[in-house]
Amino acid sequence: MRLILTPHAPRTEGAQRFLKTGPKRLFIDGEWLDTAETFPSHDPATGAELAQIARATQADADEAVAAAQAALTRPDWAGMLPAARGALLWKVADLIEAHADELAELESLDQGKTFATARFGEMNGAIAQFRYYAGFATKLHGQTIAPSIGYAPPGKQVMAYTRREPIGVVAAITPWNSPLLMAAMKLAPALCAGCTIVLKPAEETSLTAIRLVELMAEAGLPAGVVNLLTGYGHEVGAALSAHPGVAKVAFTGSTEVGRLLLDAARGNLKKLTLELGGKSPALVLDDADLSLAVPGVARGIFANSGQVCVAGSRVYAQRKIHDQLAEGLAKQAEGMRLGHGLDPESELGPLVHEAHAQRVAGFVAQARKAGAEVLAGGMTNGAFHAPTVIAGAAQDSPLLRDEIFGPVVSITPFDEIDEAIQMANDTDFGLAASVWTEGLSAAHRVSAAIRAGTVWVNCHSFFSPELPKGGLKESGWGVENGAQGLENYLETKTVCMVI
Repeated sequence: MRLILTPHAPRTEGAQRFLKTGPKRLFIDGEWLDTAETFPSHDPATGAELAQIARATQADADEAVAAAQAALTRPDWAGMLPAARGALLWKVADLIEAHADELAELESLDQGKTFATARFGEMNGAIAQFRYYAGFATKLHGQTIAPSIGYAPPGKQVMAYTRREPIGVVAAITPWNSPLLMAAMKLAPALCAGCTIVLKPAEETSLTAIRLVELMAEAGLPAGVVNLLTGYGHEVGAALSAHPGVAKVAFTGSTEVGRLLLDAARGNLKKLTLELGGKSPALVLDDADLSLAVPGVARGIFANSGQVCVAGSRVYAQRKIHDQLAEGLAKQAEGMRLGHGLDPESELGPLVHEAHAQRVAGFVAQARKAGAEVLAGGMTNGAFHAPTVIAGAAQDSPLLRDEIFGPVVSITPFDEIDEAIQMANDTDFGLAASVWTEGLSAAHRVSAAIRAGTVWVNCHSFFSPELPKGGLKESGWGVENGAQGLENYLETKTVCMVI
């Protein structure tokens, strides 16, 4: 485990200033508000406290939802021309871009990921989300319908058309692994549709959400359109998910919490978009280009220290190339340098906190006890967990069944492609998968046979705002990104009239 840990402070003046401005507050109806209680945010690499964060209550949730409801019909938002709404989203993107280094430093400090991952992957991804949906604001079209209704009054005719209208108040509940990007994936389409929002970031990683809302206020969003509640999921998250004034919950997180949201939504039958857990397979066929597959599969599991919902945590390798692939993955794992996210030499940062690292270590210990072989890694140090490659685990073992959410990958041999497909689909999840092959026929056939919302061929974890992203089975409901993602925030109204 190549861990070289040196504490690092942010270099940008913006990040330094943000961390020095005292306890972070709630944002409701255009005002920053203090709370009676706060909770700390820590740097997972060192354990140092970064800031005190406002702890929202049920009363704060009521106030935020009321503000969002009022803003929904105010002329400054409901009457805003589509082109002006698109320009506003573009301005938010410009502000994120102008502050990208600052935001990336805050994300790295708060979550642990490397600065490079935050800056060049996730900040750029957030900018792209706002610009993509800015273009959609002028393209929310209904339809004119010629109805087959034959009983119009004499001399009259029946006409009909549809309107696309915002669904209402949206509670956006975001995860700790990619905080700002996941917020952008919900905020941008919801605002494009004309909705109003109450944003609740994960309590572990709230800093970039707070800074993003500051930038959105600077961009000129009307009061009440975006509100921010920081705090604990079982308190304010639960309050929002059950709130009768919330029309929709957009959530990314665990399958366990997704089930709780289903129960909470029953009261007013609110709509849900749920991106939940994953146990994504990577199928490497014997004709794969291993010069691409080895580093590509490694990135698919070790990026962000494996804390990615689509992480390729199960590798199935055709027997002819199994040993070569296993050796290559182990070499990749052993060569990675772990350190503070702001250290430019670091390739992997810590996990989100030490308790999570211990949970991940438990899966490795359990696999060892069951007779699996640890080819590389397996060690922990505080919140750091070494990238780990394990061979020989059984298909029904927790290592291959449960979402670990850490830098741990299993590798299993197969002989026939149909066997690999069966093993890939033998899971409760269905979020993503990758296929590695130089064969055109095999690429299409295997991609079609795998039960997953996204299948990559000769790559893994490739994202863009125009690519729909969703899960099957216990990996969730609905789709984010693309035109399909915008549908989450729109309702269709039919107008039928005699003229």
